[in-house]
Amino acid sequence: MDFRPLLLAGSALALAPMAQAQTALPPVAPAPVQQFGRVSFDQRSLMIDGRRVPIWAAEFHPYRLPSPDLWRDVLQKLKASGFNTVTFYFDWSYHSPKQGELDFAGIRDMERAITMAGEEGLYVITRVGPYVNAELARGGFPGWLNNQKARARTDDPDYLKAADEWLAAIDAIVARHQINGAHGPVILHQIENELSQTSPVHRRYMDHLYAVTRSHGITVPIFHNDQGRNGQWVPDGSPVSGVVHGPVDMYAFDGYPGGTCTADGKVSRGNGAPDWGYYGTGGARGGATASPATPGFLAEIGGGWFDYWGSNGIYACNAQQTGAGYGRLFYGTNLANGISLQSIYMGYGGTSWGWLPAPVVFTSYDYGAAIAEDRSLREKALALKPIGGTLAALPELAAMVPAQKLVPSSDAIRLYHNRSPETDTRFILATHQAGHWTDDTSFTFAADLPDGHYRFPPIRLNGYDAKWIVAGADLAGQRLVYTTSQIQTAQAKLLLLIGRKDEAGRIVLRYGSRPVVKAPAGVGVTWDAARGDLVLDYTHGPLATVEISGGGRSAVTLLLGDDAAGAACWQADGVLACGPALLRHAVKKGGTLALTGDTLAPSPLRVWTQAARVTWNGAPVAMRAAAGKALEAVAPLAGPAPIDLPVLQNWRMAEGTPEALPAFDDHTWQRIDHRADASQSQKPAGQPTLTMDPYGFHEGDVWYRARFKGDANAQRLSLTYGAGGAGMVQVFLDGRLIGQQDLPAAMPRPITTGNLTLAMPDMARAAGDHVLSVMVRNNGHNWDLTAMDEHKEGRGLIAASLEPLAGPAFAVSLDWRIQGRSGGEDFADRTRGTPNNGGQFGERMGWHLPGFDDRQWCATGPALPQGAAGTNWYRTNVKLNVPKGQDATLALAFGDTAKPRSAAQYKVLIFVNGWNMGQFIAHVGPQRIFPIPEGILNHRGANTIALAVTSDGNPANAPETVRLITLQNRRGGVDVAQVAAPATLPVSN
Repeated sequence: MDFRPLLLAGSALALAPMAQAQTALPPVAPAPVQQFGRVSFDQRSLMIDGRRVPIWAAEFHPYRLPSPDLWRDVLQKLKASGFNTVTFYFDWSYHSPKQGELDFAGIRDMERAITMAGEEGLYVITRVGPYVNAELARGGFPGWLNNQKARARTDDPDYLKAADEWLAAIDAIVARHQINGAHGPVILHQIENELSQTSPVHRRYMDHLYAVTRSHGITVPIFHNDQGRNGQWVPDGSPVSGVVHGPVDMYAFDGYPGGTCTADGKVSRGNGAPDWGYYGTGGARGGATASPATPGFLAEIGGGWFDYWGSNGIYACNAQQTGAGYGRLFYGTNLANGISLQSIYMGYGGTSWGWLPAPVVFTSYDYGAAIAEDRSLREKALALKPIGGTLAALPELAAMVPAQKLVPSSDAIRLYHNRSPETDTRFILATHQAGHWTDDTSFTFAADLPDGHYRFPPIRLNGYDAKWIVAGADLAGQRLVYTTSQIQTAQAKLLLLIGRKDEAGRIVLRYGSRPVVKAPAGVGVTWDAARGDLVLDYTHGPLATVEISGGGRSAVTLLLGDDAAGAACWQADGVLACGPALLRHAVKKGGTLALTGDTLAPSPLRVWTQAARVTWNGAPVAMRAAAGKALEAVAPLAGPAPIDLPVLQNWRMAEGTPEALPAFDDHTWQRIDHRADASQSQKPAGQPTLTMDPYGFHEGDVWYRARFKGDANAQRLSLTYGAGGAGMVQVFLDGRLIGQQDLPAAMPRPITTGNLTLAMPDMARAAGDHVLSVMVRNNGHNWDLTAMDEHKEGRGLIAASLEPLAGPAFAVSLDWRIQGRSGGEDFADRTRGTPNNGGQFGERMGWHLPGFDDRQWCATGPALPQGAAGTNWYRTNVKLNVPKGQDATLALAFGDTAKPRSAAQYKVLIFVNGWNMGQFIAHVGPQRIFPIPEGILNHRGANTIALAVTSDGNPANAPETVRLITLQNRRGGVDVAQVAAPATLPVSN
């Protein structure tokens, strides 16, 4: 099912068919430059220090990778993939376990994340909320905010006071790292996200956010992210009528076009790339932009999509759907439409570990992103690299305006044609017309270019793709008349041009006299003396080197190759190197060029440098001269050694549901009373407050116990509960499981509350004392996407009644107590933080921690035998010895990983060295493989794995085999220290 039209109903994202032909467009009226220190903008682009800069960004959430040393790995890979900017979301809940407390230590050190980005040469866009959505529980609101009666995302004073505490803290961090004053990397700052409500209370709220943000020292431009191109919160004073104006400096919006992936993992292409800008048609927000005085800004442009509980696993499909051709087509169309700021959501998705995820999503937040959850580079990342290279070589591409209409020879083709008002450089984007996405089309066209009138040679456009054609540019000391290949790298004396394998390419260069050309066989060389044009024709394939000198220009080397050849080439610190799987840095010192990077296998190395000596990851590399004034390694760079993973055995087991037993001591548990709550879930009149949040329990499992006297009226138990997507409830009477219910994994919006009615066994009516024990698994609070306090839907029990079959008139009195996470909001493990622990007995007793002594538990060897109904715990210890100098991602795999779900019905909380790394639900799926980042998993030492398995105790629902597997293994990487965290903690019943 396609979720986007549901999520974005009524917006421009419910795509209309594209126009079939480019129409004449009025000139773009100039808008005054707006200055914010070193950052400024007009209606065409952002500028830094007065220079136009295309913003080519990717989103990364540090909280979804709880090993801070690995943040640098992701940032380096984003930079190597061609991005010049990283976008950070910050999660208020991640930092605030209770009101008045904000924690930015350890894994929550966002200052460290921003600093790292700057060190890696990336600009930073900060998105601080208060509300972020991001598929997080409560959309990033802290759990304690659920007890606030004030409506969130309004100007209610109580809500504003709470939000201001967060903003004062996070804004202070951001302010210290702005490009203004501190010369840090932060260039743009977002307040609020996808606020679709536009009433006066919301306008006053936005006014407040803007004012308080400025009072916190934020001096860079401020924006809000519109949910679709709806023109909501266009800056005050913008000459747009019929839209909502607001207190922001720039208008930005999000968009997820291009179809989606169905539940069975198939691609639905949709209507193709929309024209959100110059080439759009009709409507109040048609024409150049939704905000004529500010540049086109896509704060989120689809780089994948999230997956749902109960799907068949769509991340591989997402990666394909938003793959190489998608990037060239959609991001290129945006660029042609004047959208000069684009941030891909996500660049790296990561892991919604612990209790981070909202009810709709499971643990993996891979997103089908350019960088996979295991931190490997997907093919699509390698295809994004040339886009970044083109923008870096010709930043004027991001500040162009429409030029004259071009007519292709085929009706299946559409041509966008833009020009730079300053340099007259041209950008021509060739795409298929709507309805022709699967065609394989050859076409030609003629154009009046800055260097004359030209008819282009036949160009092939095969299927879901686009061709980026540049003309009239000064590059690498040359005059580029035009090229049908894409520019991946442009340096002082070096050009790298790529295209699809086996497709023809052409480059035309202008000279004052005939230059000397040294070209390999297969490259056609033609000299047009009348024009002074050197024409090179070739077929894209393995990297070919062409050397050109003379002709009145400096010498240049052209590298011509297909996509695979370009994927093997990397630019870092002004150096181009080809061969390895990744180039991280190239540092010149004296006569030595020190390269750092990764290999996946023995790899060649070719580098263009004047250095006499080359090192790779600190080791000298013997080099020899190669074509094009390059050096190449005499022998391949070494690849990684295989990793020998141990079998998980020596398991120990303990039953973990003593709360179900009548004799369990619950006197320290909180009594359920009639305290006030803010829940949106209504309870029957006269019933006490059962929901978990008012008692300080916001994440994970929660237990209830009630005592009652045997009664003839104890015939039926009726429960209403909130458990989030794929959550559950278990009910015990006197230690015996009498009922269990799983919320269905409905897509795309999960069922989050349920009703369970049980016929009580005869024992409930027998004389004497009886105990009801109820466990509710809370798989996350709702988002607040509509700004209607959706996040305040009740979790835990909402209502409970023990009554006769005839009705509740003679309901049996129940005296409830409640227990969740040990300590509630004052839990002890501040290091691992709010996402880590819930209310299972084993968690309260520290059974998940590496320092727990499990020697009294039952040894089960390699097996995970079924235990009694409820939750059973399994622990094992394992030593790893990943070879030094290698970066690997290891994972825990459950059962048959080829299947998205199994017949066995059970749920597993996964703890590695005390860290809750996610939840496996065997019968719901689809996730069976759980990556564990280095730093959480000790790659060269001892590790403790603990599994809390919840089921009905049926032998058919026994746990499946668990094993360690290697997801990616490379030689290289960054240094990763083990994340310090307590091995033991105080325990509480």
